[in-house]
Amino acid sequence: MSTAARLQGIFSPVLTPFNADYTPDPVRFQRHCRWLLDQDVGLAIFGTNSEANSLGLAEKRRLLDSLLEAGLPAARMMPGTGCCALPETIELTKRAVQAGCGGVLMLPPFYYKGVSDEGLYRSFASVIDAVADERLRIYLYHIPPVSQVPITRGLIERLLKKYPGIVAGMKDSSGDWENTKAMLEEFQPQGFDVFAGSENFLLRNLRGGGAGCITATGNVNPGAIVQLFKTWKNQDADQQQANLDAVRAVFAKFPMIPAMKAAIAWKSGRGEWATVRPPLVELNGEQQQALRAALDQVGFVMPKADQLA
Repeated sequence: MSTAARLQGIFSPVLTPFNADYTPDPVRFQRHCRWLLDQDVGLAIFGTNSEANSLGLAEKRRLLDSLLEAGLPAARMMPGTGCCALPETIELTKRAVQAGCGGVLMLPPFYYKGVSDEGLYRSFASVIDAVADERLRIYLYHIPPVSQVPITRGLIERLLKKYPGIVAGMKDSSGDWENTKAMLEEFQPQGFDVFAGSENFLLRNLRGGGAGCITATGNVNPGAIVQLFKTWKNQDADQQQANLDAVRAVFAKFPMIPAMKAAIAWKSGRGEWATVRPPLVELNGEQQQALRAALDQVGFVMPKADQLA
């Protein structure tokens, strides 16, 4: 992995396009990634909104390889490599390091609940020791509303002490600003980069010294989110944040992944984009109409969406 610069800015858990038979479509995946990169959004492939935990390890490897073969810059990729099974986490993380990815976003093993910090420490340490590569940069993925397995400050402190530099930062998807703030205050001075898990917290995160955000709706509203990142010191920053919040609130009224895919299908004119892999289901006709009306009301646009067709 490149160590020339720490990752910062806006990253998005890239939506995974599926065919009618639920197999991933690497060509549309590449197009979507190029569209995001063109708008200065980094690629957090295999994140929550990528339906990553509905993808098999072999599918993830093929999709990553397809991006690399298409010439997309590995340094702008932060693949999600955290799996329930330790060998799968190690294998995918090794592949990301070998490819030169800028970092990896790592969930804790999340099937068993109520596990101790000691167990989580052993899990992360086992991955780091098995990969055994100084280029490895891990961004811990804290998403307790979904995983039900939190990453505590005590665990972070222990990992930073043992693996400084390798444990490079985190994505805080707790939805709790006070938690993000505490992470910034305690660990950011040690070079631990904190990404907010939603653009709702982008401005506060930047004002607190954070690195940016890794956000679902970067898939559909990248330009406006990047603009705030680049101009957050301007006088209109609070208004920009309010505009981002308005768009995010529309998508949040619906199941997030099907809603974003429905928006891309609408704006690109390619209906296949609406397909999600079970157990998720697409928005129904009434939901699609409501989504479109609400997005029109807040002035939502997707420039050059035809490139996603």
